[in-house]
Amino acid sequence: MLPLALVSVVLLMLAGCGGATSKQSTPAALKLQREDLVAASRALGESEASIAAEVAASRKLWPHIAGATAASLSALPRDAEALARLPVPALFGEVQARSLTGPASQIAGLFRPSALLSTRGWRMLIASAAQVESGSAEASRFARENAPLYVESIYDGHFALAQIGKKLLAGYEKLGGPSAFGASLTQAQVDALARAYSEPSIRLYPHVHVRLGS
Repeated sequence: MLPLALVSVVLLMLAGCGGATSKQSTPAALKLQREDLVAASRALGESEASIAAEVAASRKLWPHIAGATAASLSALPRDAEALARLPVPALFGEVQARSLTGPASQIAGLFRPSALLSTRGWRMLIASAAQVESGSAEASRFARENAPLYVESIYDGHFALAQIGKKLLAGYEKLGGPSAFGASLTQAQVDALARAYSEPSIRLYPHVHVRLGS
């Protein structure tokens, strides 16, 4: 398993890449990529409500933990793990995602690791808060020193998820747009999903850069 910090770097690279897909050299390849993008869009739509609920919970908790100090950890609600959870659609799971092509593959490649990164960050941050509150002196010190990494993981997971809308729009246009997809995936549907998976909808504010040992 990759360290959280390394996974964060990988996610940010994915989020910032140009979104190149394999060459669409045949009508069959184009057809498959369009079908995959329709399926990926459906999965995004089915996840929209749960993502919005998780983001709302995370934003409510974010002011308590953005600084990752001992005081902020002690203020972290113990039910945070139940609130801050990002479910992964079956289509974007490790096995099924391997069969996706084109832009749909890129979207799955952002969604699953982003969701896992944020969820694990929350879980480890909650465990750190418990150690600060009642652990040994050594465990408490270790928790305080590593809490900033977990905060960054939560932030990076949400930031990467917030790039999915851009990937969807770019992929939709690249594969022919409304004239190619017809009623199977309309421009209005894509625009709505792009808004739902955008920085205003998902990103956490502010992005507080904290140092180890703070």
